[in-house]
Amino acid sequence: MKRHLLIRCFHWLLALGIVLNYGFLESGGDLHEWLGWALGALVLLRVLAGFTTSGDASFARLNLAPRLVLQDLRNLAGDYPDHDDHSAAGSWMIVLILTLVVLLAVTGWMQDLDAFWGEDWLQNTHEWLANSLVALAGLHVLAVGIIQFRHGIPLLRRIGLGR
Repeated sequence: MKRHLLIRCFHWLLALGIVLNYGFLESGGDLHEWLGWALGALVLLRVLAGFTTSGDASFARLNLAPRLVLQDLRNLAGDYPDHDDHSAAGSWMIVLILTLVVLLAVTGWMQDLDAFWGEDWLQNTHEWLANSLVALAGLHVLAVGIIQFRHGIPLLRRIGLGR
């Protein structure tokens, strides 16, 4: 099955942008702000695609059944089944990461408003959201590594080449 090009490009652009903004660009600097805006816009494009397209890009294909998340996590240690679509844990990871990027864009924008200029709680919230995003991304990479190398399911080929 061929994976949607929009999803593959989105995935790698978002990952690259997060790494650059968190790890390399000066917090609060112009490049940090512009990349934050670009990532927020990228996520909004992805959300729009999720609600308006069919196939791999459609949010209708996400499995958000909470009862299956623990089962998915237990399967990482045992026999992990191959999924045509995202697992419940993977689906929730998508929702959480998209939500965090939007919240980061909003809290970053709020810091430029006169009403919130220099507010510690807002800066602390923005930093907490960024740290949470990076922690979730780390869990995502760990899970993909386990599924790819321990269970032999070619996730990297699917997101890289679309097959």
